[in-house]
Amino acid sequence: MTTISKNGFWGKLKKPIYAMAPMADVTDAAYRYIIAKYGKPDVQFTEFTSADGLCSAGKDNLMKYLLYDEIERPIVVQLFGNNPENFLKAAELALELGFDGIDLNMGCPVKDVVKTGSGAALINNPELAKEIIKSTKAGAGGLPVSVKTRIGFNSIAIEEWVNHLLDAEPAAITLHLRTKKEMSLVEAHWETLDSVVHLAKRTDTLILANGDLKDLNHADEMIAKTGVDGVMMARAIYGYPWLFDRSRTKENITVEERLNIMVEHSVLYEKVFDKKKNFAVMIKHLRAYASGFDGAKELRVMMEHVDNSDDVKAKINDFVTCRKSTSLSIS
Repeated sequence: MTTISKNGFWGKLKKPIYAMAPMADVTDAAYRYIIAKYGKPDVQFTEFTSADGLCSAGKDNLMKYLLYDEIERPIVVQLFGNNPENFLKAAELALELGFDGIDLNMGCPVKDVVKTGSGAALINNPELAKEIIKSTKAGAGGLPVSVKTRIGFNSIAIEEWVNHLLDAEPAAITLHLRTKKEMSLVEAHWETLDSVVHLAKRTDTLILANGDLKDLNHADEMIAKTGVDGVMMARAIYGYPWLFDRSRTKENITVEERLNIMVEHSVLYEKVFDKKKNFAVMIKHLRAYASGFDGAKELRVMMEHVDNSDDVKAKINDFVTCRKSTSLSIS
């Protein structure tokens, strides 16, 4: 019988590890596919999904968040909530659906999440947090269980909080280097990592860090400074699915590539979600792609009023015609 390591795929990754952060209404199945195609990271995560919801009568409405393609592997489902029993059941579903791992969101600072005792609220309830990890492992069938969290609630309490998490032996802990109170309003506290790296050395738990990383060169610099096992990158992916491809830079991405990927992403979004998600979600992506070239501002304005991929294609062709470009072929 094959024995599954408690760290699963995490234990097989080459260090340092470069992960793509889960972001609601950003890193959905369509964009993760595009990212995997043009600059695949070592790990990708689904948008965070309610463990409670997956155990309710409304479960079918949440399944769109659990879509993925083989190209994305290793792909990890991220769950949030505060009921250990529901985490066990949701973990069983994740195993059934073929995910490579399960990540527990213990860092979301959004008020509606925190007030239910979920997300960052678990920083103030470490015993419940450990019970959730334990229950998730019980339902995971050998899939590795990881945690994404913050370095404190109202103030930095990184050593105390991380020690609690390490006691539960997750495969990995990703630290967003701000407190819940700080949201994303201050610079990330990279200077706090020394103690965490030291604490984790007595365990098999990997430590990843997240916050304000601009590109892979910046990530390399911070890994070297702090000694973490890897990083998780977030906002740098907006409009730039080539982020994890070291052969590409913003300077060598052509306008043609940017325009064509706007169409490709739009078509894929419609194909993947088949009207299960509003096309308006795509607008933030389209506006992000339209940057860094002559006329980009004009194109961003044009993208504010599109309802489907045909609209996107038509607007881009209008833009190209007005710019008298002959080098672009929209497929």
